[in-house]
Amino acid sequence: MNDTWTDRWNERYSSHDFAYGTSPNLFFKEEITKLPVGTILFPAEGEGRNAVFAASLGWDTFAFDISVEGKNKAIRLAETCNISIEYQVGLLENMNYHAEQFDVIALIYAHFPADIKSKYHKTLSSYLKKNGIIIFEAFSKNHLHYIQKNEKVGGPRDIDQLFSIEEIQSDFDSYHIITLEEKEIELQEGLFHNGIGSVIRFVGQKK
Repeated sequence: MNDTWTDRWNERYSSHDFAYGTSPNLFFKEEITKLPVGTILFPAEGEGRNAVFAASLGWDTFAFDISVEGKNKAIRLAETCNISIEYQVGLLENMNYHAEQFDVIALIYAHFPADIKSKYHKTLSSYLKKNGIIIFEAFSKNHLHYIQKNEKVGGPRDIDQLFSIEEIQSDFDSYHIITLEEKEIELQEGLFHNGIGSVIRFVGQKK
């Protein structure tokens, strides 16, 4: 992951406004409230909206991102809510997580670069406890058509950074599938996710 990628996200998160708002993603909110409280990890967590929500419910919350500006916003948001989250800045391979540490891993619009995203999914899976849960929402490969109609919906323009059902089945092949679907949804998340888009939603339990 190069400096250009890091600089892009630092620039996005450096403004006063929250790029994707301060409220949690609706699919994540719906799914996390079904589960007993435990330990949860948020990769590519950006400005912290989902991590802060989980912590407010009593979850022991961990997050990481390549953007120090994202971390700064996340910590500020947590402080306004009088809660704390454990947030690190850096690449996944430099984090100090260990095998079977987490009850839940939440991948919410975690569009890693194409050449590492499957590798990251496998590594993250090793950090999940047996019977642990993955909650995943991200843009599908068909989302490119929606961007062409409305750029405000956001999302990567590189098809290799987008997801298919088959890709999720391959990356998380040792999971019991609870939910796996491609769905057209309307997003209203801050400045950069607004309009109709196509997403992959996945909830899986590690066998």
